Amino acid sequence: MTKPIPDGYTAVTPYLIVDGCAEALEFYKKAFGAEEVMRLPMPDGSRIAHAEIRIGGAVIMLGDAMPEQGFKSPKALGGTPVSVHLYSEDADALFAQAVGDGAEVTMPVTEMFWAIASAK
Repeated sequence: MTKPIPDGYTAVTPYLIVDGCAEALEFYKKAFGAEEVMRLPMPDGSRIAHAEIRIGGAVIMLGDAMPEQGFKSPKALGGTPVSVHLYSEDADALFAQAVGDGAEVTMPVTEMFWAIASAK
């Protein structure tokens, strides 16, 4: 019998559609210490159909945009209604690491009424 939730997964797993999945995987590994679990390229090698990473034990799935199948990237949609929260013992250090690895700063680390983070 197939398990309803595979070992190592939780009931909810985010799936990100991106432009440049291979580059995104490398960025997540450098900036956030992600572990690449698997990568499934399209037969012609032009795009990644499916990939999985782990960050802090959580699985995130991602793949390249495939508009011909209805999988559009945030760029194609003009933005995204989705965000992924990453908890860290040291938000400032993780933020600096991500920026150092090429992340674009759209909002600095700061304390907000909905969450606690520090900006020293």
